[in-house]
Amino acid sequence: MSLTRALPAALRRPSLARRLVLLAVGWSFAALVIVAVVLALLFQQAALRRFDASLSDLIDNLIAGSTIEDGQVVAPALTDLRALRALSGRYWQVAQPMPDGTAEAIEGLTSRSLFDAELETQPEVVARLRADPGRPVAFDAQGPQPGERVRVLARWTTFYGHEQPVIFMAAEDRRPIDRDVRNFMVATAAAFALLSAGLILAVVLQVQVGLRPLYRLQREVADVRRGKAEKLSDDYPTELEPLAEELNALVRHNQETVERQRTHVGNLAHALKTPISVMLAEAELHPGPLAEVVTRQTAAMRQQVDHHLRRARAAARTQGPGERTDVSEVLDELARTLERIFQDKGLEIDWDAPDDLFFLGERQDFMEIAGNGMENAGKWGRRRVRVRAAPDGEERMVLTIEDDGPGLPPDRREEVVKRGARLDESAPGSGLGLSIIDELARAYRGTLELGDSRLGGLMLTIRLPRAAA
Repeated sequence: MSLTRALPAALRRPSLARRLVLLAVGWSFAALVIVAVVLALLFQQAALRRFDASLSDLIDNLIAGSTIEDGQVVAPALTDLRALRALSGRYWQVAQPMPDGTAEAIEGLTSRSLFDAELETQPEVVARLRADPGRPVAFDAQGPQPGERVRVLARWTTFYGHEQPVIFMAAEDRRPIDRDVRNFMVATAAAFALLSAGLILAVVLQVQVGLRPLYRLQREVADVRRGKAEKLSDDYPTELEPLAEELNALVRHNQETVERQRTHVGNLAHALKTPISVMLAEAELHPGPLAEVVTRQTAAMRQQVDHHLRRARAAARTQGPGERTDVSEVLDELARTLERIFQDKGLEIDWDAPDDLFFLGERQDFMEIAGNGMENAGKWGRRRVRVRAAPDGEERMVLTIEDDGPGLPPDRREEVVKRGARLDESAPGSGLGLSIIDELARAYRGTLELGDSRLGGLMLTIRLPRAAA
């Protein structure tokens, strides 16, 4: 399995803000690392140059004070106070090149600080000195103390009256300078770490502020979808203004399309219902077997027309920008109406819904959904109907309708949802109530479920889209 597939979906999902932050952090971190390394190297080189300059002064003093007596090199008596103290970390010696390519210290021409030790000179150093006489060569060597690393500066010199060339060397313990370089690097790393943290925070804030218009655009689009606004505002930056205009044009186009669909649906309803009403009237005026067939088939045609017109209206409404319907207001109105309709049986409708609960759709559609469900419960219930509406997450709501009637066996529940199905032909109604609820709920991407009521009868559970308060 690849690393990309193993990552969670949230991490694999592209993010403009994360991309900008990572890009800025990446180049900032690379730039800071390069600058820190360069500064550390420059500091080290500067420290070594000062170090070598001090050693060069010591060599110059040695060369200036040395003389030739009886054909031998004689070093000056006093060159550096530190060189007079044993193992002080400041050393010098005068050596002569040997036939094997090495250099050997001349007896008596070493500083007291070496304490009978000798500065080793590798053959490649001697070769470099021989190749360019007079030019100093710097190198590292082992000091007289265990674990002591010294910086050595050597120079090839010849004296008048002395046949063999000599090599003047000055050395000093380089551990203090290495310690200074390490301290500088640690301080630089700490400073640049703080700077990196500050830069990352600044980049995050910059991205958040820079993308704030996009976040606002997202919220306004959501408000249009939920019915809180009709269009986007016009005060967007130049880069986002064309996008906002196109989205507003799309919203206007959808609204116009929905209005045209509603107009067509209304025209079709008038065009079909009038002939159907005429046919029913004529059938009633001329009774007989043919009139009965015409009446029965015309009633079926009317049901079909009502069914398809209802679906067309619901589909047209869900295509446009969202509208908000106050759930508690509709349930209160339906409960009062149905209690008057079923007052002969003393029906009591107990309903409850939060004041800030809104259906994401048109009022008429929610009245048909809740009204058909409550009417069905009132028809089959004995004395009690209970209706509850509550949020079901941020974008959904659930409506439950229960009655204390005879209930419905599980094997018959799917049948009653079918269009025109009736369990009791003697009961009034067309058998379309539950079918209407199911069709409208599906049009709004919702669901209808039938179950057992805690009151003893049937319970309808309807899930619908919810509008933000």
